[in-house]
Amino acid sequence: MKVSAYRKEFDREGFECGIDELDFYLKRNLSQDIRRNAASCFVLHEAGESKILGYYTLSAFSVRLDGLPETERKTLPRYPQVPMTLLGRLAIALESQGKGLGELLLMDALKRAWENREVIASWAVAVDAINEDARNFYLRYGFEMFEATDSRLFLPMKRIGKLFG
Repeated sequence: MKVSAYRKEFDREGFECGIDELDFYLKRNLSQDIRRNAASCFVLHEAGESKILGYYTLSAFSVRLDGLPETERKTLPRYPQVPMTLLGRLAIALESQGKGLGELLLMDALKRAWENREVIASWAVAVDAINEDARNFYLRYGFEMFEATDSRLFLPMKRIGKLFG
């Protein structure tokens, strides 16, 4: 298996993960987000194959400093916004679920964010969990909740660095 930047030859129409919003995004909105530089997409596939086993998106992002937990705020400069990397979507095809591929894609996304933090500053990776299962998935990997919401989570680069540094 291989993770590659999305290319037009990948079969988006054949992808189904069981969450309509994530399926629809890949099939209908992804191309315009890429064209408008709103997101980058990475696809899990078998080498030489066009079938998508899973995908995730990354983009630049920022959050208000006052939205972070106090323990994190006191370690940051007092700018109104904190730069982050947004892991906007992560989905695994139905037939590939339960095989650890979500973890594989998450680790790939975190590694890309870690490797690019010096090119484009990023204090953490943020995610918007689409449902409770997704939130629990991210919590298992050490993500923390933002104070104002129960669906947005973050993982500071200092912890990501322990994985890849």
